[in-house]
Amino acid sequence: MKHTIYFVRHGQTDWNHVGRFQGQMDIPLNDTGRDQARRNGRALKDHLSSFDLPFLASPMSRTSETMELLRGEMGLPPTDYATDDRLKEIGFGKFEGLTAAEIDEQHADLESERRRDKFHFAPPGGESYAMLTERVRGVIESIDRDIVIVSHGGVSRAVRGILQNLSGDEVLALPTPQDQVMKLVDGRVLLV
Repeated sequence: MKHTIYFVRHGQTDWNHVGRFQGQMDIPLNDTGRDQARRNGRALKDHLSSFDLPFLASPMSRTSETMELLRGEMGLPPTDYATDDRLKEIGFGKFEGLTAAEIDEQHADLESERRRDKFHFAPPGGESYAMLTERVRGVIESIDRDIVIVSHGGVSRAVRGILQNLSGDEVLALPTPQDQVMKLVDGRVLLV
């Protein structure tokens, strides 16, 4: 890809803080998440030489609030950005709202299947990382200029997997910081 993506994961929510799988449940930012969003806006303001680029977000409330706080810190109109449903977080289906320990306890019958191939495993009513990657691929392939994207941890992994041609295991091992802007350029990831 010849264009730069400035990727921001939404700020922390109370569910992130306690390790609950959010997926496509619309959980709001907490105060830490709002501070992270503002920090990322200041980082972009200091890093970018021009703000004349598109801003695109997942339509979920935690990403919308992150985008609006970020843009406010940059001195831009907070709500002047586009959304794309394909940037929603991976759907965890019946796992949404549960912690990893609760999933292990309540869905022990699925554990061997999940461990066999985590990248292709889809929880009941949810989607796999492979499915998420294909959903996100259309967004990435449509990018025709440098862009700022605010989305989710799973989407962040999928985007980097696509751009860096990573294996499923490598994708799942990627960190997903909430207090950093990832500059994705020339197959590299730089933190801003």
